[in-house]
Amino acid sequence: MKRVLNSGGLVALLDRPGVCRALAALDEAGAETRLVGGCVRDALLGIGAADIDLTTTLRPEIVMARARAAGLKAVPTGIEHGTVTLITEDGPLEVTTLREDVETDGRHAVVRFGSDFARDAERRDFTINALSLGRDGRLHDTVGGLADLEDGRVRFIGDPATRIREDALRILRFFRFHARFGSEAPEAAALTACVAARDSLRRLSRERIRDEFLKLLASTGGPPLISILSGTGLLQRITGGVGELGRLKRAAEAGLSPVMRLAALAVGARHDADRLRERFRLSNPEHGQLTAYAAALAGLHGRTWVDAAAARACAAEHGLSLVTETLAVLAGEPRPDVTDAGRQALTALREEGGPPAFPIAGADLVAAGISPGPAIGRALAAARRLWLERGCPSGADARAALMEAALASVHVL
Repeated sequence: MKRVLNSGGLVALLDRPGVCRALAALDEAGAETRLVGGCVRDALLGIGAADIDLTTTLRPEIVMARARAAGLKAVPTGIEHGTVTLITEDGPLEVTTLREDVETDGRHAVVRFGSDFARDAERRDFTINALSLGRDGRLHDTVGGLADLEDGRVRFIGDPATRIREDALRILRFFRFHARFGSEAPEAAALTACVAARDSLRRLSRERIRDEFLKLLASTGGPPLISILSGTGLLQRITGGVGELGRLKRAAEAGLSPVMRLAALAVGARHDADRLRERFRLSNPEHGQLTAYAAALAGLHGRTWVDAAAARACAAEHGLSLVTETLAVLAGEPRPDVTDAGRQALTALREEGGPPAFPIAGADLVAAGISPGPAIGRALAAARRLWLERGCPSGADARAALMEAALASVHVL
């Protein structure tokens, strides 16, 4: 069934104040400037565009001069490639001079400025990303993107293998855009070209692969496309390991973050987290999320079931949010089985605002006669182990028992 496109979205896009000011400044006699790419595509789908791009026949230095004359701040963010960013009330708008490819090596393109909108469209990746919209409201489509958008089809412009040779990241972009906009099986020729070019992924920076792969994981339609990546061998090239597709599906259904979806897909132990850090150049906080997930996974897998006591202990050990998310990833697997009492305990902790708090501190042990030093740490560790084993009890009786255990561990009694 064809997708119904929203022409009213194009009118709303052109009516945005910042867009109006930019087009008025740049679209003058002897020059033409159009909205292009994702903002046009998303407007047709009734989606508010986060990023607004324009393409123009004007050279970048003229773009900057005209924008400043109109009272707009112009920043030369990529002027060597013809890109100027205009700061408007709609946020930053990227304006790029029309270009033609001279040479490509799969990572970088050598381009020259041009004046032909059709040729500029031909150098883009997918037909649905090559639509452009003039100030007069006319929609321009020279590569069949409108029909592909209606049919839910993601198609390379021209020969897929050629497009991929120009930039190997288009392999991942194909899957990401299909996850978001596709409504049928991936085009066979495109899929074949992606698989054939899998070795070219090695030439890409790890940061570019990371950003694109996390976007794919974040997509609502990501899991089925990750399954195709797995079946074609591309996933192993990307992550360096096998994929837990069922866990990824459950992580997506639970609305977990992209990094936690990566954990669900590709982390089974701490060494997986370390491998992914190197493979994707993950930040320290991102790597920390993966290692914490691995620890929670190990703690939960050591249990046949999670009753109320185990739920409280796991929350205290790994954090309530992480335990809840990890259990969502593991839901339906044979182990661990979460009992009704375990679920109720987690619900109660959420209502209380967090995991149970260990009820004694070093100052309590000093007051009870233990000299400051390593003995304090040993005593607290012994008491905490007992506290976790008993399901993190609270109250005066529990505190007294823990103090007794702590003192006994350093032979004070």
